Amino acid sequence: MKHLILLNDPPYGTERSFNGLRMTHALAKQDDEAEITVFLMADAAQCAKAGQKTPEGFYNIERMLRRVLSAGGRVLICGTCMDARGREWTKHGGHLRRCGPC
Repeated sequence: MKHLILLNDPPYGTERSFNGLRMTHALAKQDDEAEITVFLMADAAQCAKAGQKTPEGFYNIERMLRRVLSAGGRVLICGTCMDARGREWTKHGGHLRRCGPC
């Protein structure tokens, strides 16, 4: 089955992106053949920032996105949203993809 998870909250400050990625991991665990795509838009475009440093014992969105990728999922990022937040395009092993305008 195909699943599309839309995230639009920042990586930290609220737990919506965290919970969306937790749900993504649960879907991947339940169905080995699931096709999972996570689309980062609005403030969630910041979730794709490489080199996130978080306190010991605190969740790390970058690591959570890498788990999606290692499970065979895709991560797409809204290019317009990245540009609006001054984000440079960084690739995580060539697996994150920048999408055109929303």
